[in-house]
Amino acid sequence: MGIGVRLLEVVAPLMETIAPYLPGETFPFFFTIAMFQRALLAAFVITIVAGVLGSFLLIRNMSLIGDGIAHVSFGGVAVALVIGTAFTLEVAAVFAVVAAVLIFELQDRGILNGDTAIAIIMTGTLALGLVLLRLYGGGITPMVEGFLYGNLLFIDDQSLDFIVTIGLVALFALVVMYKGLLAAAVDPVAARVQGIPVKAIGLAFSVLTALVVVSMVKILGALLVTALLVSPAATGQQIGKSFRSCVLWSLLFGLLSVSLGIYYSAELSTGSGAMIALVAALVFAIVTIGKLFVNGVLNPEENFN
Repeated sequence: MGIGVRLLEVVAPLMETIAPYLPGETFPFFFTIAMFQRALLAAFVITIVAGVLGSFLLIRNMSLIGDGIAHVSFGGVAVALVIGTAFTLEVAAVFAVVAAVLIFELQDRGILNGDTAIAIIMTGTLALGLVLLRLYGGGITPMVEGFLYGNLLFIDDQSLDFIVTIGLVALFALVVMYKGLLAAAVDPVAARVQGIPVKAIGLAFSVLTALVVVSMVKILGALLVTALLVSPAATGQQIGKSFRSCVLWSLLFGLLSVSLGIYYSAELSTGSGAMIALVAALVFAIVTIGKLFVNGVLNPEENFN
């Protein structure tokens, strides 16, 4: 029994207590049935991590790496399915970490810029996965679609333990590296002068990003992971006045997007990953339009500067 299952044992009674007060015909059952409770716990844990990580990704101009690593992780998933191992996420994590290190080194050594390295490794690994599935894995099966688009029902005890463990490790590491990450993102030259190990921090951050992305695949799918990494963080930046406030707003918008996404997917019988991504995009649009409207009404002179 891992940390995820133990945490579920603690929060499950609370979920069952609030279930009768929740709206909808189907959504309340998510708080009373074990397999849905696992999915909810995994989704909320990884959303908290994504809120913090996504904020750092944006200020480091690395928003595309989440999408690239997600595609790489699908290649790892395909290999795991072909060889028949039960450790699907673990195999995907190995692929993702190796890809993250390669992308970082190619960029750091000046061999390729970041976007080019991401594009080559992303498309190559994704293509490998698709070819292997077509040749040896039976093609695009419902299970494969679940990894592409997300499926909360795929989260078993083993997956929950993996997701919660990665989430807690990532949060701890981000807290420890907080000042170094922020300094390196704002002014890497000054950070080096101050003795901050910029390269080591950058490499560790890339590895953390890879692990977190893999932990999100079963929830959002390899094609939609970026939605939860980037959209809430970008929304938070619209109204946050400091980096810390941006992180807090990102957490709020992320949890709101996941909650509403799961609610509407349950009530409308749509895919959870797609609905979460759609809600996150709509929240960004509403906040951005609202900000433009408020600025136009309250500070019209800014439009002419």
